[in-house]
Formats: sequence, structure tokens, C-alpha cells
Amino acid sequence: MSTQAPTRTRSRESAAGQTMNSNTEEREEAYLADESVGHRPAEGGGSAPMQPAKYQHSFWDPQIAHIRQVYIKMIVAATILMILMMWFALPVYWGSLGETSEHVPNLKGWVINRDGDGALGQAIVQAFEANSRGEGVAPKQHLTWIIVDPSQYPSNDDVAYAVVDEKAWAAVVVNTAATQALLNARSTGNSSYDPLSAISFYYNQGRNEVAANSFIVPLTTQLLQTTLGRFNAMFTGQWLASVTSTDVVTTASRAPQTVSQPFAVTPINLRPFTKTVSTAILLVGQIYVTIFAFVITMAHDAARGVISPFLTFGSYAKMRLIVPMIAYIPISFSYAMINLPFKVTFGERFSYAGGFFIFWLYVYMGMAALGLSTEAMITLLTPRFIANFLLILIIYNVSVASVPIILQPSFYRWGYGFPVFNLSQTVRTIIFNTKSHMGLNAGVLICWIVLNFVTITAFTWFIRRRTINEEKSQERALDKDVAGEKADA
Repeated sequence: MSTQAPTRTRSRESAAGQTMNSNTEEREEAYLADESVGHRPAEGGGSAPMQPAKYQHSFWDPQIAHIRQVYIKMIVAATILMILMMWFALPVYWGSLGETSEHVPNLKGWVINRDGDGALGQAIVQAFEANSRGEGVAPKQHLTWIIVDPSQYPSNDDVAYAVVDEKAWAAVVVNTAATQALLNARSTGNSSYDPLSAISFYYNQGRNEVAANSFIVPLTTQLLQTTLGRFNAMFTGQWLASVTSTDVVTTASRAPQTVSQPFAVTPINLRPFTKTVSTAILLVGQIYVTIFAFVITMAHDAARGVISPFLTFGSYAKMRLIVPMIAYIPISFSYAMINLPFKVTFGERFSYAGGFFIFWLYVYMGMAALGLSTEAMITLLTPRFIANFLLILIIYNVSVASVPIILQPSFYRWGYGFPVFNLSQTVRTIIFNTKSHMGLNAGVLICWIVLNFVTITAFTWFIRRRTINEEKSQERALDKDVAGEKADA
């Protein structure tokens, strides 16, 4: 049955073509034979209209006014559509970055006081509690600091692991007996005393370098410096008032650091953002991944137009799903290979080879999730309008991948389910050894692929049914015209 249908269609198309050609020839002969039309004077009110000639007219030539009108309408329509798309898409990206400073209190930090009742520990706790309430700082220009019992994390290694495990964005630890250690160093003149041993500041830059560099590190460092500047001056003044001048001279000569800067902070970046080339992979590179997949969509649209009229629906639907998935394999692998000469740190969590191949696998899934979205939508939008969808797809994905979603308005929570965010999160795990969400990330990407499979199949069926119905309507109209001409003959 499937083999007869094309034959019948082609035979009808052939018959229709012959009838239309014969009719055209008859009309042309009649036109030429009509003296009132074909032999009008060259001048005067009855001159025949001239048809535009190729390569012979200026832009404002009246003879191409109707063509120029079509051209201008197309450009104006495209411009209006682009402006509409601009207002639909760009405010989303602007909004993702425009209010990040208003949401800084969403970043949670810990304060752990191992100094007990020591003066330093108490001063740090009070200062951070006040900062968390917004005292002495610009509105919302502070983290939310939580005082954590030291018994929950007995060692600083436990604290470091918790920060890497994303239980907190940062942690400030006043180390064990920090105040007493200073007092002992002053009384004994201990020259080996290290002021940096008093406080440890842990943060995780690899989790998100924008949050770390723009808010966590500068705000916390400023708070610590301000607090320690006041406390060191006060504590040293109290000590000077309580000892003799001889003791001061002795201590200053043996352990000068105990007088000049008794307490200081050691910042510890647990996951450094070591390679600036990583920025290309985490954000801009994912735009390229989307564009590469889109190029395949456009090429596939042109190629399948050649063969699709001759395929059954089942074969056509399978072709639309399988061919792009095969094309994405060498393209994603090539994209992954490009990173090798630039020494991207694929070996931070896995072996270097293992990290590379896992990276490639996730890039492939991300390319499929994004590329198949354009493959689905081109069915409805056609190549004429698919670029507008590509614009929206890129901007909405990038908007939730540049800064942490918790620093954005609640509107952007949908970003947790978008491909670029999940691919970016996996890349951070591979190259920075941050907390792994790879199972969840893979699940989201696979869900997008499955959803695209469903939508491609559904859209293909819809368009195929519509095309078949239109062809049947044209065939019935053609048969009716042929029958009428035969009756007239």
C-alpha cells in the first residue's frame, strides 16, 4: 500500500502538469493572436506594461515598486519580530545579574568559636552576629552568619569538608585557645608565635568564582580586618596597661609580632579557580555547544527535505531522532578535544583520561538536550523563524549559569532544571573537584533528551498529517478541474 501511494501521486502530478502546460500554451497563443493586446501603439494611453528586467533597475525605479514593497515588508516584519524577541529574552538575562547584590544574605556562612570564653573568640562571634543583622554595613551587603557549635565539627578538616560539601559558602574558625596562645607567647617571649594561627577562613572558589570573588571573600575579609583592627588595638592597649615597661621591651624584642599584630587571619581557598580558560568551558563554551547543534539542525532540515516525502512516518521519525544523535558524537568529541592543549584540569577528581571521557559524555548529553530542542521546534517554526527560538534558548539557559541561582530573584528557580546549569555544575565537579551532583545533572539532561524525542515525534506526526491532507485536497481539486475540462471538450 505504501508503494502504490507515491506512484498514484506521481501519475496524478504528471497528468496535472501536462494539462496545465497545454492550458498555458493555449492561453499564450490566444494572447498573441489578440490584436487589441499584442499590437497597441508604443506611445499613448494604450501602451502595454513593461516587465522588470534583471540587473537593469535602480532601487527606487517605479517599474519594481511592487517588488520593493514586498522587500520592505519583509525587512520591517523581521525588525519588529526581533525587537519583540529582544524584549522577551534580554530582560531575563539582565534581571539575572541586575539584583545579585540584593540577595547576598542568601549566602550562608558559619562561625565556629574554638576559643571558648577567650576574648578573641567572643569578639569575633559578637562582630559576626552584628554583621548578620546588617549593623554597620550597607543594606543587604553581608552574608548570613550562623554560629555553629564546635562539637559538630571537631576538627578543621571536618569544617573544610563541610564547605566543599556545600553545607556552607564559607566558614570562619577561631582556633583552639587562640587568646591563651597569645598570652603565653607574650609572657615567655615566644618568637615562633604565628598570628595567622588565630583564625582560619575557609571558602570554595570553584563552587562559583563570581560569588566568591564578588561577595564572599571581599565582604568577609573586610569584616575580619575591621574587627581584628579594633580588637588588636584594644587588646594590646589593655596588655600595655597591665605590665611594666621592662616587660614590654623584653616582649617586643623577643616576639615583636605579639605586640604589632597579635591576631591575623589565614584564608584557605579549598577549591581554587586555577585556570581562567575554565571560564570558556563553563559559560561561553556552552553557547558554542548550542550553536554547533543548531547548525546540525539546519543542515538536517535541508537534507531530510530531499528524502522525507518518500519515507513512511515510522522511518521518517526514526531518522529525525537517530541521525542528529549520531552527528553529535564526533562534534562533541571534537569540542572536548579542543580543551586538551589548554591544559584543562580533567584530573582533579578522576584520572586525567577518565575525567576527559566523562566530560565528553556530559557534553554529548548537553548537546543532545539543546540541539534536539531546536530539532523539535524547527518542525513548527520552519527555518524562517527558528533563529528566534535559538535566541531564547541560549539566553534563558545562560541566565541561570553565570551566578548562583540563590543570588537571583526567585523567578529564576526554574534554572535548576535547564541543561546549561546542569552541564556547568558537572564541569565544575570534574575540573575543580567540587561537590558532585553528576547523577542529578545526568538525570536532568536525559529528561530533556526524552522530552525532545517525544516532541519531535509528535510534531513530525502533526506536520505529516497536515501535509497529507493538503495533498489530498489538491488532488481532489485537480481531478475536479480535469473532469470539468473533459466535459467542456
